[in-house]
Amino acid sequence: MDHVHTLTRDALAVLRPQVSQVDMASVELTFTVRASESFMKWLSGPVANAVLGVAPRICLRFEAKPDKDAQPLREGLVDLEIGRIGTSAPEIRTRFLFHDHYVGVARIGHPILESEAVTLEQFAACSHVVALQEGHAIKPLDDELEGIGLRRRITIVVPGYPDAMGIACQSELIAIVPASCLADAASAPGCQTLGRFDLPSPVPAFKVSALWHPRMDADPVHRRLRDIIISTCQAAYSGGTL
Repeated sequence: MDHVHTLTRDALAVLRPQVSQVDMASVELTFTVRASESFMKWLSGPVANAVLGVAPRICLRFEAKPDKDAQPLREGLVDLEIGRIGTSAPEIRTRFLFHDHYVGVARIGHPILESEAVTLEQFAACSHVVALQEGHAIKPLDDELEGIGLRRRITIVVPGYPDAMGIACQSELIAIVPASCLADAASAPGCQTLGRFDLPSPVPAFKVSALWHPRMDADPVHRRLRDIIISTCQAAYSGGTL
């Protein structure tokens, strides 16, 4: 029965009108975007303004992204996902948004910000607040520290990057976050005094992309909404501030 339902939905998608024929102002639906907490904190506002400016009658639903599982996209539970491209679903459509990389952050006035180039020893000597969202992304840096008999002194562990930034702003702890998280940090409560520094050892950069299921390619409403979201994200990081 699920197979028949999917075939029917895909057939209807082919028969839908073109984007130019749809009156977006009258469209009523829920459009679900799955993204990380950091995306929702820094970009949900601009995305919502852009989308609702064109389609004021829709409900834009942001949903947390705990993993890279493509099943919600396949089942139609999620319309668009923002994040890194996984390898478990090669059929998923993608559109590049921006390149990102990791940086260190600390409150303005922290001694680590006084160094032109932070050393591994200086980095390890600090107390760290670590986001679980980080996963294994910083493993190359941790491996290099371990190679010289050092390791990060982890004092606090929090769920996401915004939490880590909030603590770093108001303490002596330092954190590692994607540079994209700093794009709107100046407007975040308590973070006007947050400074950044280059990590003492390179950590691979990564691409942030928009992902969706191919059955939605021809859907005019989905196409219009995802184009708005994609252009908003690209514009937010087009200034070369990352």
